[in-house]
Order: sequence, then structure tokens, then C-alpha cells
Amino acid sequence: MTRPLIAITCQRYPAGKLYKLEPAFAVISDYVDAVWRAGGMPMPVFPVPGTDADGGGDASSNATAVLDQVDGVIAIGGLDVDPARYGQERHETTLPASVEQEDFEVAMIEGALDRGTPLLAICRGTQLLNVALDGTLHQHITGRDGLQAHGVPNGGGGTTNDYLLDEGSLVAEVMGGVTAAGRCHHHQAVDEVAPGLIVTGRTADGTVEVLELADAGSWMLAVQWHPEETAASDAQNQALFDALVAEAAARNA
Repeated sequence: MTRPLIAITCQRYPAGKLYKLEPAFAVISDYVDAVWRAGGMPMPVFPVPGTDADGGGDASSNATAVLDQVDGVIAIGGLDVDPARYGQERHETTLPASVEQEDFEVAMIEGALDRGTPLLAICRGTQLLNVALDGTLHQHITGRDGLQAHGVPNGGGGTTNDYLLDEGSLVAEVMGGVTAAGRCHHHQAVDEVAPGLIVTGRTADGTVEVLELADAGSWMLAVQWHPEETAASDAQNQALFDALVAEAAARNA
């Protein structure tokens, strides 16, 4: 059986960040393991430095080269989205990813949606999806009155939260019910929802936790929590990866 190829966006690091002398790229292994358990072939992808062998060095051609090869995409968690992308000044706690990284991830998200390639967005991926489609973010919700614990700026131990899912939604279908639980680590959250997206899951405090396409022309789920972190022992969270891989396989059947 051929495993569908699932692109997982990951970060490129200069020399000195991960290794003293060598540049490297990195992806949290929980994402890779969850895709493998689901029957997919995980493929870490990242922005290329300058011009590649096919003559394309910009984010769009970089993403196109990847999307031409893969059957599904996961846009993973990471650093904050640059607030300049949604017309705001940077909050003191906001730590954006590099321009090259973010341009590539936006191109991957937009390209997957344009092609109808199955897409699972997680944490930062959810926020970047919303911004790419002209939505906005709350730059810092940690400690805000009326909100439960969601995370601290760019790190921390996280927390386990419960999620309320809309009956009849794709996420409720995939996760097998209208409630779920999962680990979260975010100090930012969706504010204005982008045109073409709908909210289908929240925490009890009203924080947006799931986005779906209003017009489901292709398979897309975006969750604010980190399903990969508990998927090995939690069938509900593993089901998100199972569904993505199943859709990717069906696309090439």
C-alpha cells in the first residue's frame, strides 16, 4: 500500500541555533509520528534558500514545487504571525517568525486551498490561515479578564482545555462528538474571522478554537490546540490526522 505524502511545514535555522556549526531544520516529532500512525508518509518542507534547481526561489514557486508532489498539508505551530500582515503594531510579547518562513507558509496554505489539497492547520497554522484570508488576531490573551488559561508567550508548559464543537460540523464528524479536550500553548487567538471561514469550535470562554471553510469545496480543518501532543494515546485527537490522510488517499484513488 502506497502511503499518501503529507507535507509538514517546519522551520529552517541558521548555524548556531540547533548546532554550533551547521544550519538545520526542525519539526517536532509528534507531528511526524501522528501522520505515520494515520498511514501517511510525513514529509517535512521548508523555505528554500535563494534559487532552487528548478529556477524558483520565491515563496510561491517554492510552495508550488512542494504542492505538485504532495497529497496533503499540515501547517504546524510555531512563532507568532507578523502583525503587520493584519495591519497592527507589534505587541511587546509578539515574536514573529522570519519573513521567509512566513511567506512560504502563507503560500503553502493559499496554494493548498486553491488546489483543493486536504489541509490541517494547527495552532500558529490556524492563526496564519485566518490572517492569510484577511482575518485578524488578538496579539496577547494571556491573563485577560474572563479568559481561562491558554498559554504564555512563545513557550511554557501549556494547559489542557475542553472544546465545544458545533453539531453537524466537520470537526464534530471527525472527532466523533461535540466535545473534545486537548493541549494548548497559545498566547494569541483569532479575533476577526476571515471571509470564507466559519467558527465551529470554542472553549467555554468564547475563544475561537476551530475554523472550517464556509463553502466546503475542499477538506480543511484548523484547530487552535495541539492534537499531535496527545494523539498517541487519545483517539479523538489522532482522528484529525487519520481524517487528513484518508482524504489525501481518496484524492488519488
